[in-house]
Amino acid sequence: MSEAVNAPDAMEARTTLAPGLSRIAILMALSAFLNYVDRGNLSLAAPLIQGDLGLSVYQLGILFSSFFWTYALFQIVSGWLVDWTDVNWVLALGVLLWSAATFGTGFIHGFKLLLVMRLILGVGESVSYPSYSKIIARHFSEFQRGRANSLISAGQACGPAFGTLLGGMLMARIGWRLFFIALGVASSFWLFPWLRSMPRAADRAQTKAVQTPAIFEILEHRSAWGTFAGLFCYNYLSYFLITWLPFYLVHERHFSIPAMSLVTGVAFLATAVSATICGWASDRWIAAGGHVTLVRKTFTGAGPLIASLIVLVSVVEDHRVAAGLLILVCAAMGVCSSNLWAVTQTLAGAETAGKWTGLQNCFGNFAGIIAPALTGLVVQQTGRFFWAFVITGAVSLLGSAAWIFGVGPLKAVPWRMQRA
Repeated sequence: MSEAVNAPDAMEARTTLAPGLSRIAILMALSAFLNYVDRGNLSLAAPLIQGDLGLSVYQLGILFSSFFWTYALFQIVSGWLVDWTDVNWVLALGVLLWSAATFGTGFIHGFKLLLVMRLILGVGESVSYPSYSKIIARHFSEFQRGRANSLISAGQACGPAFGTLLGGMLMARIGWRLFFIALGVASSFWLFPWLRSMPRAADRAQTKAVQTPAIFEILEHRSAWGTFAGLFCYNYLSYFLITWLPFYLVHERHFSIPAMSLVTGVAFLATAVSATICGWASDRWIAAGGHVTLVRKTFTGAGPLIASLIVLVSVVEDHRVAAGLLILVCAAMGVCSSNLWAVTQTLAGAETAGKWTGLQNCFGNFAGIIAPALTGLVVQQTGRFFWAFVITGAVSLLGSAAWIFGVGPLKAVPWRMQRA
């Protein structure tokens, strides 16, 4: 009887985050929130900036995609850097750099300098996910990684939601320049609690170089390519929604601007809520005896499978049903995002998590270049969004297959140096 009574308490103890780890997880989630607000603010301000600076539509397109040029390519550099040196300071310097780029954007008066600021923003934000994975793999147990990753996913989802619901109103009140300046200053304030709370003592060993597997050794593993493909497909859906959903709702569904803002904001908040719940549930399942492979693949595979229902959005006539389907699709994204980085952290191990995450995010964020451009081309050629939704749903199905069949058993990869 006592064992039955104590079992839930023991499971709760295994999954509960200590106060120090909770602060670290919350601060990483807050930085992810700022990350996505800062990267998405240009789309929000585009109509104002275009009129103020006299930019062409082509120049706006270049500015939208330029962030991903440096963000994707510098993932490899950032992944190597967080495995080679102190990840705490790498993350802090990245936040400082992207805050400075956001702040500086408010003073720009021409296309070329604005392009430079977007490129710098991509470099600064490239450190975030390799750093998150490194910190979680090093300091959080397998029973806690779902919850830690889900908080980051919730922060990531709340960024676009905040930008859509509140950012537009704030920008209309104070102007786009002051909005960028204020946002840059607010982002830099994150550094003060981070410098006080970062896991300094536990990371002393990181201050000296650590031998880690070469990039080519990571690329030899089937599971690495499975995680690359899975993230690419997840990001394709995510960037499709972030870049084109408002346009679709207004121009094809004929939603008003307030109605569009409400549906889009609620949809992204559904991702945040779903990610938080599923991260907690996955950790509880593992702590209760569930096999890590079964648990993580259930969430990463089921999420994209449900999200493929996005194809129905362009078919149903009832606007309320379409809005409900969009919210369901975004909630399904949270099912996957709460566990996808935990898969990488388990496979790579603490010493290689940064480098593997950098490679994965490099491949995965090419979706940020492809999805908006391909969608625009398809809509321009066909005159409607039907085939764009079909392509997005098919990519989501491929993502489910990548997580289930492309990724092997979830156990730490025995690297050659470790075997030697």
